[in-house]
Amino acid sequence: MNNKLYGNLIFELSHPGTCGYSLPNNRFPHHEVPAEMRRANDAELPECDEMTVVRHYTNHSANNFGVNNGFYPLGSCTMKYNPVINEEVAMMPQFQNLHPLQPDYTCQGALEVYYNLQKALCELTGLAEFTINPCAGAHGELTGLMAIRSYHQARGDHKRVKVIVPDSAHGTNPASAAVCGLEIVEVKSTANGLVDVEDLKPLLGDDIAAMMMTNPNTLGLFEKEIPEIAELVHACGGLMYYDGANLNPMLGASRPGDMGFDVMHINLHKTFSTPHGGGGPGSGPVGVRADMVQFLPKPTVKKLDDGSFTLVNDLQDGTYDVTRNHIGAFLGNFAVILRAYTYILTLGRENIKMVGPLATLNANYIKESLKDVYELPIPGVCKHEFVFDGLKDKSTDVTTMDVAKRLLDYGYHAPTIYFPLLFHQSLMIEPTENESKQTIDGFIEVMRKIADEAKNTPELVKTAPHNAPITRVDDVLAAMHPITTYRMIVNDDKQ
Repeated sequence: MNNKLYGNLIFELSHPGTCGYSLPNNRFPHHEVPAEMRRANDAELPECDEMTVVRHYTNHSANNFGVNNGFYPLGSCTMKYNPVINEEVAMMPQFQNLHPLQPDYTCQGALEVYYNLQKALCELTGLAEFTINPCAGAHGELTGLMAIRSYHQARGDHKRVKVIVPDSAHGTNPASAAVCGLEIVEVKSTANGLVDVEDLKPLLGDDIAAMMMTNPNTLGLFEKEIPEIAELVHACGGLMYYDGANLNPMLGASRPGDMGFDVMHINLHKTFSTPHGGGGPGSGPVGVRADMVQFLPKPTVKKLDDGSFTLVNDLQDGTYDVTRNHIGAFLGNFAVILRAYTYILTLGRENIKMVGPLATLNANYIKESLKDVYELPIPGVCKHEFVFDGLKDKSTDVTTMDVAKRLLDYGYHAPTIYFPLLFHQSLMIEPTENESKQTIDGFIEVMRKIADEAKNTPELVKTAPHNAPITRVDDVLAAMHPITTYRMIVNDDKQ
């Protein structure tokens, strides 16, 4: 491949005077742009012919990686296959051309989708009611915590300002609690990677608003002490919050509401197959137990006695309080909601029960196949994901980062690395339920080959990737001092 077209910036392909497109003649009356709004100099834009532009961006598009063109074992993010039928439904003009402010009677189909999805999520989680307003997982966390805070304040219990968060939690948990104006109290994990109940007990008191838990946790382990933990937290007057980021392996196996959780959010874009990354799209529905429904944000969809659907914007007492009971505009990301609803209907009551067990089977198969060459800090059965602590042979000086970079050479997206922070060389792998045994066997073979390379030709791994447009970059420098603009320099007829 011509590296001049493939590896360079579009600015570096620029030549003065080259033009690939001409704007049509102006069909509108001339309007003078005010002087204060005009540039002093021409914009420094690249000048390229049309074929150069087309080839440049077409070649760069080949660098995009997703589950549609390769195995994506990204633990903690559940990057799983999004069936094409989901996209077809989301692109239907009957849904695409709706406006959120049009009258209820003109969008009954869309309102029915909202309503039916809410009820489906209630069935899958064991909670009484859901709102689909939040636009992301962290947005859902904030919404759930605001509902918890409102619940306590409505009862006159204003001193409950602390939220207990395990040391293995997702970073959004303490961040969401802080944004909500709550204090964070950390509870430690045992050597087995589960919440330490004995460390929890002294933390409980009449100032605890809630405890946030992810189950399975970020190590992919099922928190077996949840019934006791829920009893302890409830006994002190606190509520149990379920971080639904890892709900995928629970489908068909257990429900948070049955475990004793009072509030939860779901990442529709993870568990229910919507593609995500790069900041979106997302959706973070929040569910609550029966006596907390009044604290969910508005608007919400209600089914009337005649079978029609309507949007409800007021509170139970008929008043309208936008400051207390709204979390965002309208009803969330509708296209994401359509995809999730299609996914649930496609699988149906029977097949959705297979999601969790198959995800668990795939993860355990990979773990058991690689634990002789990669360090498994916590043995035993995992759920949807598991964590290695780097290579088992520590004498090679090959790091988790090196392994992740080398995977790119073999056509695999790297797993999550250096998270969770409980281990120095964390490598988190999550295959999801969609992958075939043949695909998983290929990944296992490559992981074993990299372990062999680390032992016999470590420099090959430490200098990877070798087949990517960009090899090693200074991650810290790129994060702290990113270069986001390009300065064009005129030099010998070249810019």
